[in-house]
Amino acid sequence: QVQLVESGGGLVQAGGSLRLSCATSGSIFRYSTMGWYRQAPGKQRELVATITTGGYTVYSDSVKGRFTISRDNTKNTMYLQMNNLKPEDTAVYYCNLRTGALSWGQGTQVTVSA
Repeated sequence: QVQLVESGGGLVQAGGSLRLSCATSGSIFRYSTMGWYRQAPGKQRELVATITTGGYTVYSDSVKGRFTISRDNTKNTMYLQMNNLKPEDTAVYYCNLRTGALSWGQGTQVTVSA
């Protein structure tokens, strides 16, 4: 069973930056389009960024220009560099396949204060 372990969250002031990491077990990572998701309190989980095995990226309008998704296929690890954070970015962040088909990890909490 593939495990997803997110880390790197924390409390930051508006305008600050954080870098999230997603460590995965198994080989499926190397052959799959991956995504970062987030879920704010009282809201549905939303997909904010995806990256193909070749490095092609897509972002939601809410994070475009501020977040950068990347991956290291040799380490089975994915990253999300988040700059110019806003209070509305406050959420639990998760990683998964683009389809969301794997069991969800614990996520990592990101809190942005005004």
